[in-house]
Amino acid sequence: MFDFERLPILETERLRLEPLLAGDADDLFPIMGDPEVMAYWDLPEVDDPDLVATIVQSQVDAMAAGRALYWAMRTLDGGAFLGSCDLSEIDLWHRRAEVGFMLGREAWGQGYALEAMTTVVAFAASGGIRKLTARTHLGNRRSEALLQKLGFTEEGLLRGHILRAGERRDCRLFGLLP
Repeated sequence: MFDFERLPILETERLRLEPLLAGDADDLFPIMGDPEVMAYWDLPEVDDPDLVATIVQSQVDAMAAGRALYWAMRTLDGGAFLGSCDLSEIDLWHRRAEVGFMLGREAWGQGYALEAMTTVVAFAASGGIRKLTARTHLGNRRSEALLQKLGFTEEGLLRGHILRAGERRDCRLFGLLP
């Protein structure tokens, strides 16, 4: 299982996934402020750096409590911040977790999310996770395609699952048995 006392650093051919730190909120703020990046998220673009700092701190706290692992996604060559990815909702009893990712628009279409998530899925499996889920907002074809490349299959539709700006949104649920 996972050692939450020593958070893992994962490396791929082009990326270094480092445990998310409170200071990473500064790098995440412009990504979360981009309406195109946030079009299919549970919340709209964020124009308040303090809110991003609060979100990141809650993720850091979840790691300290052993409920999740969040990584800052950086290039090996130069350490440029590209986004974040996670293994959250970790349920060690049932050996399941949820995965997620957020990538800055300038890094789209270069295979970074696939590379990072391939490593996260393998890490989860090596840690004893036997069921992974992921959720996308209806219409998020890019994320759906990435999940399918990772071997996830659609398991259902969550009708009205998210309330965003006063409007209910449907989500697709994907699953993988690694």
